[in-house]
Amino acid sequence: MKDTQDFDEDRRAWMGLMARAPEGRVAALLDAATARPDFEWLRAPEYGTVMVRGRTGASGAPFNLGEMTVTRCALTLATGEVGHAYLQGRRRTDAEAAALVDAMMQTYAAEDLHAGVLAVLSTEAETRRASRAAKAAATKVDFFTMMRGEA
Repeated sequence: MKDTQDFDEDRRAWMGLMARAPEGRVAALLDAATARPDFEWLRAPEYGTVMVRGRTGASGAPFNLGEMTVTRCALTLATGEVGHAYLQGRRRTDAEAAALVDAMMQTYAAEDLHAGVLAVLSTEAETRRASRAAKAAATKVDFFTMMRGEA
């Protein structure tokens, strides 16, 4: 059972990584890494909306923040593996590429895809995160209180 849990956590990580990737990046990396295999649609890419919920102060009562457009799809490879994708926005080609990567990560091609797609996306995400942190740090103001010499 532990192997299943580890796989689920890994899968959650790579799905999140692809969902946060810039538009067109997953498809470009997939095409550079390997040829796309034959597949059948279980659910062709389609648009929809989901309700985004929030919490005040991250611990208060949940409330409906608003709706967000998503693209979802599901496919199956000729070898039987099933891939899913849920991405923010209207991104049919990105959803197809993400679902293909998800399905192919369950095959013999997982190692090559991890190196050619997921590792690159992870590095790029870390670079974006570090850049954003550096910009925020540049605006940081340190306030301190000096004790006056009065008694």
